[in-house]
Amino acid sequence: MSELVADLLAGEHRALARVISMIEDRSPGYRDIVSELHRHTGTADVIGVTGSPGAGKSTLVDKVAATYRDRGETVGVIAIDPSSPFTGGAVLGDRIRMASNAGDMDVFFRSMSTRGSLGGLSTATTDAVTALDAFGKDKIIVETVGAGQNEIDVVRTADTVAVLVPPDSGDDVQMLKAGILEIADLFVVNKADLDGADRTVGQLKEMIHHRTDASGPDGHGTDDDGWTPPIVETVANAGEGVDDFVGAVQDHLDYLDESGRREEKVRSRYAAEVRTLLREDANALLAEELEARGGVDRAVDRILAHETDPYTVVADLIEPLESCLGERRQG
Repeated sequence: MSELVADLLAGEHRALARVISMIEDRSPGYRDIVSELHRHTGTADVIGVTGSPGAGKSTLVDKVAATYRDRGETVGVIAIDPSSPFTGGAVLGDRIRMASNAGDMDVFFRSMSTRGSLGGLSTATTDAVTALDAFGKDKIIVETVGAGQNEIDVVRTADTVAVLVPPDSGDDVQMLKAGILEIADLFVVNKADLDGADRTVGQLKEMIHHRTDASGPDGHGTDDDGWTPPIVETVANAGEGVDDFVGAVQDHLDYLDESGRREEKVRSRYAAEVRTLLREDANALLAEELEARGGVDRAVDRILAHETDPYTVVADLIEPLESCLGERRQG
């Protein structure tokens, strides 16, 4: 494992691919690898790209990656795909959707499955970002499946979140009002050459106006944290507006650094990761204990027979853990 980590840190793409495969498969030893890589992170900018299906996320990500490469920066892309109901793997697999960057070793693309995680971001995705960061990628783009309000989980991984909205998409704008609006650091109206683009831009401006504080110090209204999400119009398949998008992302990253918000975001991200891992590990531990006591079916049989109840079943399972932790705190 130490040799694999050393190879990854030395810039070997084969080692990076192997580590991410281990992370996704939850292979033995992957946690030790991620733990070792953590100390080498903190230099990459992480950009989340989300929005409704058909908004053109993959095309935009492809063009954005090419733009970063033209500027001499290395890029890692994690594309979250819907999980297969049969295998748990990504339905679309390692699809060919980075046409502008085919053959460029400095653009690392990986398609990962959601594995049923709300928001389309599994814990494996967070670990994969860690691996890409430690590898030395300058920009890491996480493209999510676009599954609606649950997409807010992208915030836990990204420094800057871009929400794509197709033109003349009243339903999509209504969806944004349900929650995704709150996570957007910038909006992108892609396919801006189509009818309805101006109407969509107007709707978004109205939403942002209602979201922001009209008494903001910049005179234009600002978010609670001092940032007003800009709206960028693009025609990604023609490469139009991509430079504007990259510029808007950089403006937000600069704002995070100048305001001190980047550190706050990192702290929040790690706090969320710790809580997620606690839930996963505690759940696995207690599920194993439940199985050792006859499994959930036996517990349900006893509940149906009125010999016990769900609260008592859970309390009996947790009691040894509570007792052990209590003794350690007192010791």
